[in-house]
Amino acid sequence: MITDIIENNEYKNLVCKQVRETMEYLLNNDQEFSITANVDGITFNPELPASIKEQLAKFSLFVLSNYTYTTVEINDSYVSFEAGYGSENFGSVAKIPLHSVFQIVVDESILYINSVATVDKFNKNQEQNSMSVFKNNPNNKKFK
Repeated sequence: MITDIIENNEYKNLVCKQVRETMEYLLNNDQEFSITANVDGITFNPELPASIKEQLAKFSLFVLSNYTYTTVEINDSYVSFEAGYGSENFGSVAKIPLHSVFQIVVDESILYINSVATVDKFNKNQEQNSMSVFKNNPNNKKFK
């Protein structure tokens, strides 16, 4: 079954490597590109205002061009970049797990598709999850 593949950690690691190498290839060849990513796994620093974050679709498009393109950084786990969001152009750095990158797009054509980005268990924001676990522990009620 397909879910046995896309929910497998070994397959997720393979996909992360493919996503990283594809984006590195584009960067090394000075090719601007866009990505569609599962926002459930993304962290923003500083955090986006609620009015902007609420407008993001579950799979949102991020255009990596001009200034934003120059800020792209990739490691084995994440791609990050600085961009302006919303009509007020709120500046924030997006940190996206590689497995949350759903599509890589060049010139309005899809270059790469990643089915692992649709797996909820991989795309929960880990920082938010740990806080939820903390808050849900009855022994921590006094800290809420």
